[in-house]
Amino acid sequence: DVQLVESGGGLVQPGGSLRLSCTGSGYDFKAHWMYWVRQAPGKELESVSCISSGHTPYYAESVKGRSTISRDNGKNTMYLQMNGLKPEDSGVYYCVRDPRTYVGTWPLSATPSWGTWGQGTQVTVS
Repeated sequence: DVQLVESGGGLVQPGGSLRLSCTGSGYDFKAHWMYWVRQAPGKELESVSCISSGHTPYYAESVKGRSTISRDNGKNTMYLQMNGLKPEDSGVYYCVRDPRTYVGTWPLSATPSWGTWGQGTQVTVS
């Protein structure tokens, strides 16, 4: 079975940093575009970053310049380094696998029925 497990969330003060991780299993990790999608309380899903199977990064304007996405295919793991965190960055961060191989979409209008989602990791900036 395909599984995605996120980690690295937590409580951090404004201006602080966090590194989120997402480890995939049960599939050919390197072949799929991967996304970070967040949901703040009472708000819609927001795709904040994406990394292609070729390691090309993409960012939403809301995190551009403050975040770095990367992947280590040898470890089947994707990362999101977030710096200069703001209260509006708070929410549950999900890692999402594109169901297709070697293609992807950015920007992504994420919906829960699309792709494979992890369980999420909570980020609180306060």
